[in-house]
Amino acid sequence: MSSNGSPSRPRRQRRIKNEDNSAQVKIEQEVGEKREAETGEETEAKRPKTEEADTNEYPFTPGVIERGHIYFFYRPKVQCEEVHSMDDVGKLHMLLVPSSSESLSVQGELKQSKDVSGADAEQMNLVAQGADAAPSSESTTKDKKHFRLIIVGKKKLPDPEHERHVPIWATVIFLGDNLHDLEKKLGEKTYETKTRGTRHTPPVRLAGRGVYAIVNSQGNVPSRNATHLGYHLSHPTELGDVQKALGIHIASSFVIQVKNPKAEAQAGQRVGLPESRRPIYSEGIMKHVFGRGEKGRSSIGLRFINCNCIDLLEHEGAELLLIPARTGTEGNDQSLGNGRGEALEEVSRYESEERVEQIFKELAFSKDQFPAEPLKGEWA
Repeated sequence: MSSNGSPSRPRRQRRIKNEDNSAQVKIEQEVGEKREAETGEETEAKRPKTEEADTNEYPFTPGVIERGHIYFFYRPKVQCEEVHSMDDVGKLHMLLVPSSSESLSVQGELKQSKDVSGADAEQMNLVAQGADAAPSSESTTKDKKHFRLIIVGKKKLPDPEHERHVPIWATVIFLGDNLHDLEKKLGEKTYETKTRGTRHTPPVRLAGRGVYAIVNSQGNVPSRNATHLGYHLSHPTELGDVQKALGIHIASSFVIQVKNPKAEAQAGQRVGLPESRRPIYSEGIMKHVFGRGEKGRSSIGLRFINCNCIDLLEHEGAELLLIPARTGTEGNDQSLGNGRGEALEEVSRYESEERVEQIFKELAFSKDQFPAEPLKGEWA
C-alpha cells in the first residue's frame, strides 16, 4: 500500500516495461541506420562520376631513384689545342649513364673471403645495407645506352670543403640512347664564321670516372626533404692538379634542386636560359611537384624543388642548382644514408682495376680521339 492508500505497482513489472521500451528503441535505431546506409549506397550508385580522382603520380619517394656511372670531361676553349691551366678550359661536362635494373652484388664480392669477422664483417654489413646504390657493371660491347649530359657552370664542381654555401648552376644539354651521337657531341668541331674564318674546337678530355647514386632523403617535415647525388671515383685513385682545379673529389656529394621553367630571373640577375630553351614539363609535374595552383603559393608554384622523380632530369634544358654537401666516404654515408657511401666505395675500388681503354669501350668512344692524360692529373 502507498501512503495515499492505493496499491503499489510491482517494481519488477515497471523494470520489464522499461527494458521492453529500450529494446524497441534499439531496434528502431538499427533499422534507421540500415535504411540510411542503403539510401547512401543508392545515392552513391546513382551519382554520376563527372571527374576522376586527382592522384599524385610524382610523390616524393625516399630512397635511391637512380644509380649508374659518372664521367667528368672538360673541353678546351676554341682554338686552344693544349690546356695548361683553368684559363684554357672552356667547359666542364658531367655525364650520367644510368644503370640497368640489375644490381651488382657487392656483398657477393666480399663473401669471396671465407674468414669474415670483426671489422671485415662490420664492413660487409654496411655494404650490404647500401647495395641498392651499387650499379651493375658497364658493358663494353653495347653502343645503345641511355645517357644524360650536363654542363656545369663556373667550369668546376661545388666544393663542400671550401665553398660549403656556394651553389653552382648546371644544365642538362643532351639526352639520348645512342653513344655514337654522344661521341660526335663531345668530339672536335670545325666551323666557319664570317668575321674570323675557320674556327676549331678541340675534343673533350676525360678527367674522371666513377659510380654515382641519386637518393631522396626524407626530413621530419616536407621542407626538410632533400635529393643528394653522391659519387665515388674509380679513375683516378689519387687526385692531380686537373681534378683539384675542377673541384673533383675522390668521393663527394651535393644537393640537387630543379628550377621551375616558369620562374623568371629575379631583378638584377642574369642567370638562366631563355624561355625558348627551357623544358616543357607535364601538367602533372607542374601541379604535383612544383605546386602550381596550390593555395598559399604563387601562380607558377615553387621556384626550386627537390628532384622528386628522375623525370625532372629527362628534359633538355632542365636547369639545376648543385649545392655542396660533404666529401669522402663518410660524407657520402651521411648524405645518402644506409651505408650507401661504403657501397659506392667498394664498387669503385673493384672497378679501379679496369684499364683506360676499357673505359672508352664502355662509352663506345675511339680512344685515339679523346686525350686521357688528365686521368693522371696532367693537363692536356
